[in-house]
Amino acid sequence: MDDPAPDYRAWIGQRRTHEDFIAPFPPKALIATFDTGDPEPKMGDPLPPVWHWLYFLDTAAQSTLGRDGMPTGGSFLPPVPLPRRMWAGTQFTFHDVPLRIGDHVRREQEVISIEPKSGSTGQMVFVTQQARIHGPSGLAITEERGSVFREDPKPGEKQREPRPAPRDATWSKEIKPDPVLLFRFSALTFNPHRIHYDQPYVTGVEGYPGLLVHGPLMSLLQIELARRSNPGRRVATYSCRALAPVYANASFSVHARVEADGSVTTWIADPSGGMAQQGKVTFAA
Repeated sequence: MDDPAPDYRAWIGQRRTHEDFIAPFPPKALIATFDTGDPEPKMGDPLPPVWHWLYFLDTAAQSTLGRDGMPTGGSFLPPVPLPRRMWAGTQFTFHDVPLRIGDHVRREQEVISIEPKSGSTGQMVFVTQQARIHGPSGLAITEERGSVFREDPKPGEKQREPRPAPRDATWSKEIKPDPVLLFRFSALTFNPHRIHYDQPYVTGVEGYPGLLVHGPLMSLLQIELARRSNPGRRVATYSCRALAPVYANASFSVHARVEADGSVTTWIADPSGGMAQQGKVTFAA
């Protein structure tokens, strides 16, 4: 990997399209998983922001999965020869065309950037893809999602301590991420990544001290806290960035702080009070 950029240039602009149906069961299952007590979803109900992650699931054949349980790449995403991958963050624009349960929807994806980098932990490749999600009334969501591919850990390598999280939240919620919560979220999103359920693999191969909580799970918890704390306001944009891992079986906390301009800053604090994820929600005028 002395100069991987030329190998990846052909993948920039790669596209694919998926169609799906916004069925009521996935939201019903997420309501149960997050234990929100919401009424059972019915046809015509608006889909909350980011809950489209319950659809357009990747159904790669079992034979195409790598050692981590994830698709090996080479069809849509580039075949990056680095064994560890993580969700890095997302940015959303929610257009004034809500998706509703019962809608037939289309997602158009495109690889928009591939950036090889070298850091203190070795070689990394950052891949960003854009998705445009259309419902019956037109473009509903624009999303940019980043993933990072990394080398295996070096002997004795330790995780860097995260910076302290803020302590001035307007709203907060504590979450106990036991393996059952992680399993249910993996099942809901058809996520086969072994770091979320395979303890011997995640500790013995990837070098983490325990099962990792999904970055997207924590991202959903962040926007849920913000939107539920601001009833009647329509979410216009949401961005979220992963900063440090969070592990199962130790409670972490979700926080949101209202800003002077009416936006809401969100974050995840790990059990030691370290900053694990940070986000920002804006609302339509």
